[in-house]
Amino acid sequence: MSSRALLYRRPSEPHSIHVVFDKAICPVRIRRHRQARRYTLRIHAATREVILTMPPRGSLKEAKEFAQKHGGWIASRLDGLPVAAPFGHGTIVPLRGTEHRIVHRAGVRGTVWTEKTDGGDRLICVAGDAPHVDRRISDFLQREALRDLETASRRAAEKLDVKVKRVQVRDQSSRWGSCSTTGVLSYSWRLILAPSFVLEYLAIHEVAHLVEMNHSPRFWRLVNRLCPEAQRAKVWLDVHGTDLHRYGLPAESAKPRAPAAG
Repeated sequence: MSSRALLYRRPSEPHSIHVVFDKAICPVRIRRHRQARRYTLRIHAATREVILTMPPRGSLKEAKEFAQKHGGWIASRLDGLPVAAPFGHGTIVPLRGTEHRIVHRAGVRGTVWTEKTDGGDRLICVAGDAPHVDRRISDFLQREALRDLETASRRAAEKLDVKVKRVQVRDQSSRWGSCSTTGVLSYSWRLILAPSFVLEYLAIHEVAHLVEMNHSPRFWRLVNRLCPEAQRAKVWLDVHGTDLHRYGLPAESAKPRAPAAG
């Protein structure tokens, strides 16, 4: 371990602190950053995690005071985030941008499938016991995302005469997709919740990096040539992208909680 790391190491320092505001308690994760010059707060919209960054020589006491001073700001920002939508019976999920209602059908054979009612309602039906509904829906959506993204990516690769080594999906919160120099494409599975033209744009965007590993004017000309709706897709993600991260979150995710008695 370097002498710098030893200098700023805090073996007994907690990973988080708590802010009390309006009779509720909110956890705040703390982290030291060697380039930080002051205390800063941010809220990760995808995970709803509150993060306090502090200078390497900052004190835990000052960090707590800073976070508590901004308790109202934290509560306001958390309240402004889209409401969590757990994967459970009755939840509306925008599969490929179209609203589908999750229906739990206990006692029915099978796993997860889609249906359309006589009235035109679209359903995502899930069999099995109630405790498994969340996982089964999540697995289903990830399978659907991988299938659509593989198809779209290989279609774009054929047009550009490049080779895609592998396509994978993860729950990425900082970016919608990435491309490695070896031809591995990684996407957020949550793109299956967006309209198809958005998923198509992201696939073309990442495959185009196999030709231009940058965001130069030449890269964007390539993307726009293959995807006439690129600008529309970018605007959609800017406006609605954050909302996609609320699906599958527990109902009480990152909500300030009432203090326990005693």
